[in-house]
Amino acid sequence: MTILVTGTAGFIGSHVATRLLGLGEAVVGLDNLSDYYDVGLKEARLARLRELPGYTHVHADLSDRGAMEQAFAIHRPKRVVHLAAQAGVRYAAENPHIYVSSNVTGFLHVLEGCRKHAVEHLVFASTSSVYGANTRMPFSEHQPTEHPLTLYAATKKANEQMAHAYAHLYGLPCTGLRFFTVYGPWGRPDMALFLFTRAILAGEPVRVFNHGRHKRSFTYVDDIVDGVVGILGRVPSPDPHWSGDRPDPGSSGVAPYRIYNIGNEKPVELLRYIEVLEKCLGKTARLEMLPLQPGDVPDTEANVSALVQATGHAPKVDVHEGVPRFVDWYRRYYRA
Repeated sequence: MTILVTGTAGFIGSHVATRLLGLGEAVVGLDNLSDYYDVGLKEARLARLRELPGYTHVHADLSDRGAMEQAFAIHRPKRVVHLAAQAGVRYAAENPHIYVSSNVTGFLHVLEGCRKHAVEHLVFASTSSVYGANTRMPFSEHQPTEHPLTLYAATKKANEQMAHAYAHLYGLPCTGLRFFTVYGPWGRPDMALFLFTRAILAGEPVRVFNHGRHKRSFTYVDDIVDGVVGILGRVPSPDPHWSGDRPDPGSSGVAPYRIYNIGNEKPVELLRYIEVLEKCLGKTARLEMLPLQPGDVPDTEANVSALVQATGHAPKVDVHEGVPRFVDWYRRYYRA
């Protein structure tokens, strides 16, 4: 079948598209190659995809209504994996408007395309950031997420609510996936592992927020791809056990809609993460200890029992395996 994957020049999108092509699917990739970070890295990811049979690329911006309508009308995808978004928690303080344009208006255009062309299943990226001020660990889809701490998280929470409305009103099956701190080869240069690696190799200080004491469910990108591809074939339906007087935030009794966490269930302290990286690089980091940044949460920990029940998949690659894979890629790509 034809599957539309948005954000195929991006980190996770390029990996998902590669996997789907390997499974024999026809993939229409959509990306605008924004200059939020190194466009050369995005073009390199895209060049790998263009070499694979079954890939078609559409250069378009999510916020361009006409371009999005045309993409759906021409290619008529059966399923959609929506991964494109303006990422980065801290960049929102500098450019908040682009978050709403891309993540809210752009998502509306995706929903409208799916509705008008009878898409069988929309799978879209959300984030663990929606848990916001929640401190009860591990984070579960059954917990409320009413208090996001950043604009980025608020836009992704809006996506979840918009998707539920479309699922209810139009019967559009929608599944949201809350990603937990994804890392791996071809990652984004603004993410911690990338920044740490570059600084250590250059002999520059590594900025360590919260004095390195917070924990994250660091999740290797292949585990994310397993979850995305696995859930794509699990088209949701209304939950017959749903109770209107005590609604479950992770599912719906009135709509074909589900939310799943995808994250490693074994959180790792940031200082330990840096120690693993130091060992891989054979160099000691110069640490610049800093307080917790506004909007950051002290810890994240994923409960993925719902994902396991739905797909049989649980993220399994730990940092001792995943970080060396990233370092090997980084050294090859940057000849470092």
